[in-house]
Amino acid sequence: MSASAGKARVRTDLRNVAIVAHVDHGKTTLVDAMLKQAGAFGDVAEPVDRVLDSGELEREKGITILAKNTAITRGDVTINVIDTPGHADFGGEVERGLAMVDGVLLLVDASEGPLPQTRFVLRKTLEAKLPVVLVVNKVDRSDARISEVVEQTQDLLLELAADIEDVDHDAVLDLPVIYACARTGRASLNQPADGGQPDDATLDPLFETLLDHIPPPTGDPDEPLQALVTNLDASSFLGRIALVRIHSGRLRKGQTVAWLREDGSVQHVRISELLVTKGLERVPATEAAAGDLVAIAGIPEITIGDTLADVDHPVALPRITVDEPAISMTIGVNTSPLAGRGGGDKLTARLVKARLDSELVGNVSMRVLPTDRPDTWEVQGRGELALAVLVEQMRREGFELTVGKPDVVTKMIDGKLHEPFERLTIDAPEEYLGAITQLLAARKGRMEHMSGHGTGRIRLEYVVPARGLIGFRTDFLTETRGTGIANHVFEGYFPWVGELRTRHSGSLVADRSGTVTTYALLQLADRGTFFVEPGAEVYEGMVVGENPRAED
Repeated sequence: MSASAGKARVRTDLRNVAIVAHVDHGKTTLVDAMLKQAGAFGDVAEPVDRVLDSGELEREKGITILAKNTAITRGDVTINVIDTPGHADFGGEVERGLAMVDGVLLLVDASEGPLPQTRFVLRKTLEAKLPVVLVVNKVDRSDARISEVVEQTQDLLLELAADIEDVDHDAVLDLPVIYACARTGRASLNQPADGGQPDDATLDPLFETLLDHIPPPTGDPDEPLQALVTNLDASSFLGRIALVRIHSGRLRKGQTVAWLREDGSVQHVRISELLVTKGLERVPATEAAAGDLVAIAGIPEITIGDTLADVDHPVALPRITVDEPAISMTIGVNTSPLAGRGGGDKLTARLVKARLDSELVGNVSMRVLPTDRPDTWEVQGRGELALAVLVEQMRREGFELTVGKPDVVTKMIDGKLHEPFERLTIDAPEEYLGAITQLLAARKGRMEHMSGHGTGRIRLEYVVPARGLIGFRTDFLTETRGTGIANHVFEGYFPWVGELRTRHSGSLVADRSGTVTTYALLQLADRGTFFVEPGAEVYEGMVVGENPRAED
């Protein structure tokens, strides 16, 4: 805190809010509706859906990977909205988003209720002491159970608040509830019937509740400058762009500021460009004051968590802390005899290393460590999905890679080996209970909670070693015929549970180099399933299929 906290001024013309929800509960769709009703698209007849999911992979998979921000103007108030990812694998993004805002819009699906990612993000929100506004979305679903979901969310809030020190429990229970359907852009304060539409034809009740319950940012524009870097972006024209939240003072284009780095060093740098967000665009500005979220250019080496301060009073703000990585795998150069034939053009160790280093710049929850081989690195991330997204992005950029099998990041605590555990929530039809229990028993899962909704579906809660969840989803979907839903979130480090046998299949290996023929595949069809097709090139020792027997 700066010494000026006593006479901090309130910016009534501004609100900074994050939208937080479980994956697929409709955050990005809600932001679309808010932008549309605030006139951000102007006269465009057919605006794009899910505007904030700008990455190719994000639009394809329908998930948000990076925390984005946009500004919505409502009367004379600007609402800065941060859209955060719902996957705990991208948890680093969630923590960064919360460092930029003064309150949170919690979105919960009217049928699914609060799920593990909701729990993960809510815990972070309560730890940061931010006020919460609950939005029950998709109330028009035929299987909506609105009252029950509101009750479940309040129970979850109380349960989480019990573990966190000095939380105001009354404020937690008094949370305002809004019933919405983001797809049709309607909201109301009165509870509609299950499966019905909210009674207001616009999102006005949502905007009004937002302005009433989310406090405006405070900070004194006349005090020395303090601004925290919460995110990074890059532009081909301006180079590296840092997104900062100004805590006190003013920031001007062309100003010289003190840049406080992680190692404690202080450098004087000049702000070459200052940009503010209007709708979805970043527009140049000359000055910004305490409470604003702005983008700056001109400091090529800047990273997340650094502070920009007044040259005469260089005082650092506390850095953003992010949960430790739990899953690791090796990524290296393609060393197979077929290297360079896969259509990729980036084949050297230098290019792979440069790409991994550039990923670290904007991704605070990843680490890259050297291995005993010069052309291979160990990449650690929050979960399988974060690593899978990185590998897929690199493949699309033209890299050819050798990727190792995912493993967990272990720790020595009090001289004992500990491994990461995950809390797994499963929603599935009752008849598959036996199969699911068997599947998780083999993976050393411990059931903690089981409840039925009386609809023929059950909800199970397990604590499982993270190792046991690698490759779990495929088996789970096979066992439940695609009807089960499984979600998991990091729980903590506990003592190592011993060996897990999760692979029940052996491999088929080519015994010489050459081209695959149809005749050979037909003769060997009873030995297992092949990954290769006739005409494909293989080399000696290449894995070409899998066999149902584990010892083979």
